[in-house]
Parts: sequence; C-alpha cells; structure tokens
Amino acid sequence: QVRLVESGGGLVPAGGSLRLSCAASGSIFSNNVMGWYRQAPGNQRELVASITSGGSTNYKDSVKGRFTISRDNAKNTVTLQMNSLKPEDTAVYYCHLQQLRSENYWGQGTQVTVSS
Repeated sequence: QVRLVESGGGLVPAGGSLRLSCAASGSIFSNNVMGWYRQAPGNQRELVASITSGGSTNYKDSVKGRFTISRDNAKNTVTLQMNSLKPEDTAVYYCHLQQLRSENYWGQGTQVTVSS
C-alpha cells in the first residue's frame, strides 16, 4: 500500500505562483510515474503533469511554459511549481502515483484557488 500526502494549496491572485508538494510512503517500487491531476466543479479529473522515475515529463497543453514538475526519487516526493496562474487553474489538485501498470494511488487533494 502507498500513501500520498499533499501540501501547498491556497488562494492566490491571477499571475501569482504556488508550489504543490507530495510525499509518498509505503511499498513504492523504484519504477513508477508520479503526477498531478486536477478537478474543477462539474468537470472530470484531468492530468496536469506527470514525471517518470527516469525524469521524463508530460504536461497538459494549457500549462506548458507555466508549470514545472519535478521529483526526488530518494525522498519519493514530487513537486509542481505553478507560475502565472490563471482563474481557470482553480481546482482541487490531486497527487497520483502509478506502479506495476495497475496500481494507482491518490492523495486526498489540495484546493488551489486563483482569483481574477
């Protein structure tokens, strides 16, 4: 079993920055993918960014150039640096870890609110 604990959400004005962090603990395999999803009211949960244990990254088109995902494999942490935030970035952000193809774990979610 894997536990994911997020931190760093909050309220910021448009154009501001936030940094989300997620710490994973438990039975973690070295080969995995960690990432961040978000879900706004009335919308489906969507992938924001992901990073493999080898460092390959993938971003949602609308956040490219504004968000940066990184990880520390030794500490089993993943971070999402969010700059130039827009009101449409407002959502609950969830940390995610996938390993062994079929194991998927989620954090409890952290609220990000961007005011216009």
